[in-house]
Amino acid sequence: QVQLVESGGGLAQAGGSLSLSCAASGRTISRYAMGWFRQAPGKERESVAAISWSGGSTAYADSVKGRFTISRDNAKNTVYLQMNSLKPEDTAVYYCAARSSIIHTLGVDDYNYWGQGTQVTVSS
Repeated sequence: QVQLVESGGGLAQAGGSLSLSCAASGRTISRYAMGWFRQAPGKERESVAAISWSGGSTAYADSVKGRFTISRDNAKNTVYLQMNSLKPEDTAVYYCAARSSIIHTLGVDDYNYWGQGTQVTVSS
């Protein structure tokens, strides 16, 4: 089992930045693809970004390309999401997830383990 705990959420102004972290425990995530997802009130959970087991390959939702960056430090068992140029429509609960595969995808249903989420609120 992999336990995931997100941190770093909070309130930011439009155009600002926030950095999220996802600390894993229970197992090393070095052989897991990892992803970030988000869910706004009244909406379905959607993909944000994903990263391969080595960090050598990433994928992003069109809505965040060029603004968000996913990265990982396998030695620290941690995944990160740097969010720049934030927009009010980025407001959501952000979830970290692990996939029992070295291949990353943006599919919500492809991930096996989920954190509890951290709230990100962007004011206009």
